[in-house]
Amino acid sequence: MSDEEDEEPAVTLGDRTPVEGAPLARVSSRLTWPKEKSEVDRLEGESTIRTPDGPRELSAVLEEIDETYFERRQEFETHVRDVVGTGPVPTAEE
Repeated sequence: MSDEEDEEPAVTLGDRTPVEGAPLARVSSRLTWPKEKSEVDRLEGESTIRTPDGPRELSAVLEEIDETYFERRQEFETHVRDVVGTGPVPTAEE
């Protein structure tokens, strides 16, 4: 190992605060596109995603989306964000 590998990270990461749920991008990256909404629900509906209002089950979010078919991952994520909003995600209290 070189001396560079033994050095501390260049960026201080700070304490980790737990956040419930998975990022939307992580859930959508597990799928291949295009995909029907019902198939997204079958495969990932039980996943909990992070939202500005706290964690939500993807299945409940999908119920609020009128679209039945997602051509691309970006289209899916846009529809989900239209329902859950964007902004800071609350952290869990310890």
